[in-house]
Order: sequence, then C-alpha cells, then structure tokens
Amino acid sequence: MMVKVLIPLAQGCEELEAVTVIDLLRRARIEVVTAGLDGEPVRASRGTVLVPDTTLDAAMEDDYDMVVLPGGLPGADYLDQDPRILAILKRTVAAGRYAAAICAAPKVLAHAGLLNGRRATSYPGVLDAMNLSDVEVTGEAVVVDGKVITSRSPGTAVDFALTLIECLVGRNIRREVEEALVR
Repeated sequence: MMVKVLIPLAQGCEELEAVTVIDLLRRARIEVVTAGLDGEPVRASRGTVLVPDTTLDAAMEDDYDMVVLPGGLPGADYLDQDPRILAILKRTVAAGRYAAAICAAPKVLAHAGLLNGRRATSYPGVLDAMNLSDVEVTGEAVVVDGKVITSRSPGTAVDFALTLIECLVGRNIRREVEEALVR
C-alpha cells in the first residue's frame, strides 16, 4: 500500500514550504494530495498561484499516513480557523499516524492539543507567544516528538521534508532523495 500524505493549502500559505514538501515527498514516491480550503486556486504569500489537487471537503473522506501544514501568513491563520483542519489532525494522530507543521503552522497543532507534553519548534516567537506551559519550545530546525513533527521556517523546508520522508518510508529513501538533490 502506498503511503499517502495530505497537504492542505490555504490562501496566503508560504509557497517555499508548500512546494518543497510536495516536491520532495513525491520524489520519494509518496502519494501527496493537496487540498484547497475554499475550492479556488491558492494565491500564496509571495503571489505564486498553486492549484490544489482537490478540495478539503473531498479530501476529508480519506485517511492519511500524515497531514502536513505549510506555514506562512495569513495561511497558517486560515488553517487554524478551519474546524475541518483541527478535526483531520486529531483523527490522524488518534489513529497513530503523523501530524507535521512548519513555520507559523505549529500553532495549529497547539490549538488542536497535539503539542501538549511535547517538544516543538516554530518560526521564532510563534509558539512562545501562546504561553504553552505544557510544550517545550526549542529553536531547532526540525523537531520529531513521537508522531508530531515541527519545523522552524522557510529556510528549514528541505530538512523538514527529508525528515518527513525518513519517518514515512525510511532512511534509505531519504538518502536517495537527498543525494539526487546534490546539496
């Protein structure tokens, strides 16, 4: 069975994060489903227009091995305000699968209660501003705590995507993808 990942795309998402994760996971032969919140093409934070594979409503009917939230503003705020996103995150983690977020999007995981008792990272100041007494906020590029993975910023997107690959399909596939990038 092929590994399947959902990447919700909100208006104003950070395109560097979204496209990097989509691209590298697909290079690892992982099935990636991008889903728009509103049924429209997504105008990302720097004006790049992304065309989602499907709508979030349609995507909600399936189960995923991982849900990955790109950051960027106001994209992360739109994800945070959408009860469907919180529901699919909770459902995915409750099934023993992964939730991941980068940049400003780890705040969505926090609001869903998925960072409680965990270590996490985010864009500087995002998680700190939430006064989360039960979350150890680090400044690390990527933090894996059980089935919850967080990353800091657009500059850590490649490391984040490679970590997701390793968690989903193993170190050997990660190595193959990384070597082909000639970093």
